Amino acid sequence: QVQLVESGGGSVQPGGSLRLSCTVSGFTLDDSSDYYAIGWFRQVPGKEREGVACISSSDGAPFYADSVNGRFTISVDNAKNTVYLQMNRLKPKDTAIYYCAAQIGPVVLLTLLADEYDNWGQGTQVTVSS
Repeated sequence: QVQLVESGGGSVQPGGSLRLSCTVSGFTLDDSSDYYAIGWFRQVPGKEREGVACISSSDGAPFYADSVNGRFTISVDNAKNTVYLQMNRLKPKDTAIYYCAAQIGPVVLLTLLADEYDNWGQGTQVTVSS
């Protein structure tokens, strides 16, 4: 059973940085028998969940939402079985609960559509405020 645990959220001033971690268990990211796609999403109460960044083992380049492109970076550490989201130049509108999610199987999609992801973490709060 695949489990995802997010960490690294917190409060930061505008212009600051945070790094979120998504630690994966139940699946090894460098396992060549299946592909994975890991996505980071965020949600503000009363609004739909928004895809922020995603990366997969079947596609070379990660994919970002326009709202974070150039500020956020998604990366994978196979040794730690962890996916990171480095968030720089944070803005108040980045305030949300951030979730990581995974697709695992013979075919995965590099997508920011939440419905394509089967496994979800519990979320971590990010607050950007002066």
